[in-house]
Amino acid sequence: MDVVDQLGAVREGKLSRRAFTKGLLASGVAMATVPMGARQARAAGEQATYFTWGGYDIPELFQAYQEKNGELPNFSVFGASEEALTKMRGGFVVDVAHPCNAGMPRWVSTGLFQPIDTSRIAAFGDVIPSLVDLPGNDAEGGNIWMMPFDWGQTSITYRTDLFELEGEESWDMLWDKRYGGRLGSLASGGDAWWCGAIKAGIDFENLDSEDAFTKIAAVMREQRPLIRVYTDDTTTLEQALSSGEMAAAMTWNSSATLLKSEGIPVKFADPKEGALTWVCGVMIHKDAPNIDRAYDIIESMLSVETGKFMINDYGYGHSNAKSFAEFDAETLAGLGLSTNPDDILSAGHFQRPMTQDWETRMNETFEQIKAGF
Repeated sequence: MDVVDQLGAVREGKLSRRAFTKGLLASGVAMATVPMGARQARAAGEQATYFTWGGYDIPELFQAYQEKNGELPNFSVFGASEEALTKMRGGFVVDVAHPCNAGMPRWVSTGLFQPIDTSRIAAFGDVIPSLVDLPGNDAEGGNIWMMPFDWGQTSITYRTDLFELEGEESWDMLWDKRYGGRLGSLASGGDAWWCGAIKAGIDFENLDSEDAFTKIAAVMREQRPLIRVYTDDTTTLEQALSSGEMAAAMTWNSSATLLKSEGIPVKFADPKEGALTWVCGVMIHKDAPNIDRAYDIIESMLSVETGKFMINDYGYGHSNAKSFAEFDAETLAGLGLSTNPDDILSAGHFQRPMTQDWETRMNETFEQIKAGF
């Protein structure tokens, strides 16, 4: 099957985007994630629309939805949380969107979302309670704003055969001048700025202080000349690591898991300063045009089968506790996971909600730094 045939198979749901990407990596080809998702979002208008990060617009997460409704949901893809919220503020209406815990209270404050009726979610009793009990996630009547789905870490994926460690794994690796021009980073401040804060030694409780902004901006400017590319297309980072073009990059768990499955000698670092940790989930738009199918999306995402895929293929934690029963402790440890998410989340630096003013200033500052200012 050639690349054109494979593209058609992905669009029809016969081949997963992840399997397609693996084929590209094997042949040394990279592909951006946004265009395919955008085309799918314009098809099959009667299906619910899922607004999500690149990489989550794949059939493996929606087998139950497809079995019930005959087709996959429509997909629309964003590269950063603030980008998604800005688009919806501008009038883009979806059924279900996919924020993370640090942004969820700001999303709620816009008035664009409705509480999730937990009585409509059959699997809700199996959702890990600590992932639900996040600051700001309590809605009227015992309902919630965000249904947790995935959780994990932002850290450094590095080539063990190309990157020579000096001491322990550390965030210093992405500031190592020996590898200038061979380092990569996620482009969103929602990851990079927070990791810069860890590098600068900033306590997240003081992240919004003037001193914190000054120190974080300084380390990000120090890093800027060393970075070959900033991107939210994880396939670009994965392909560059696979080819050896990059020796290390800031990534999520999934990049290291994919590259290992392809036999690439990589490791997902456990920085001595701690990784960035997060929980993401789904919210329902207040004007969702397909409310019943919006709940079908959530049910499908919470299924054990979806959880098995998320853990095994992406290396992410899943919100359904029953998903972990499919894996032994050794396998989970090898993925950097635990059946108790608090073991992982408390070991790193857990993102916390910030104000809209902070978010705007952070993004504007980081964009200036990426542009060389």
